[in-house]
Amino acid sequence: MKKLMVLLAAAMLLAGCSSSGSGDANSQTLIVAATAVPHAEILKEVKPILAKEGVDLQIKVFADYVQPNVQVDEKAIDLNYFQTKPYLDAFNRERKTNLIIITGVHIEPFGAYSHKLKSIDQLPDGATVAIPNDPSNNSRALLLLAKHGLITLKDPNDELATLKDITANPKNLKFKELEAAMLPRTLDEVDLALINTNYALAAGLNPTKDALLIESKDSPYVNYLVGRPDNKDDPRVQKLAKALTSPEVKAFIEQKYHGAVLPAF
Repeated sequence: MKKLMVLLAAAMLLAGCSSSGSGDANSQTLIVAATAVPHAEILKEVKPILAKEGVDLQIKVFADYVQPNVQVDEKAIDLNYFQTKPYLDAFNRERKTNLIIITGVHIEPFGAYSHKLKSIDQLPDGATVAIPNDPSNNSRALLLLAKHGLITLKDPNDELATLKDITANPKNLKFKELEAAMLPRTLDEVDLALINTNYALAAGLNPTKDALLIESKDSPYVNYLVGRPDNKDDPRVQKLAKALTSPEVKAFIEQKYHGAVLPAF
């Protein structure tokens, strides 16, 4: 009987150790929402780096710009990586959320594309131009057009300019405001479409070769890793932030995207 009790005690101890180990492993999981290109690709590059530090990085790919923020705010997902500060600011203001920047990672120069034109000089009077319908990217498109003299804005530096702020439209351009993810599919239907680089790359477009207009390398639209006030100091989050701004990731971005995506660190 005494021997049996010793064996039972040993079994319970082993079970307790096993349970504790499983809990520790689970606590090291970090779930990040991202759009497919280039964000999820960059996250896949850091996954093995984090694994060496005991963090299991899980990447959830989204095709839109709304749900990644909603799910982080609702704590269904830890972080997201897809957006610029103007977009985040507009989202927080409209949705009454309090998502915060963790670190800046890269810049995607925003571009204008066409299947009908070989040069922006060929843009006809009355041309149909498709632009994103979310506030920050809508403004970003208008600022790019204004910079190249196609329209004039009340304030050429207003990061939240709208169509109502156009003070001159010499070519009588007709604007279609659409969800950003849909814009590559409109290229056969419109004369010009202003497309976020992540969606352009996913559609097989090369921003450095195919864009008729493109933002300069000093674009302020950095793409950020975003979280919440309650998890910004979490060691797992800080490990991811460090990995995303490491020399290895900088080299990966430069070698893979050839200027279509630029490190912001």
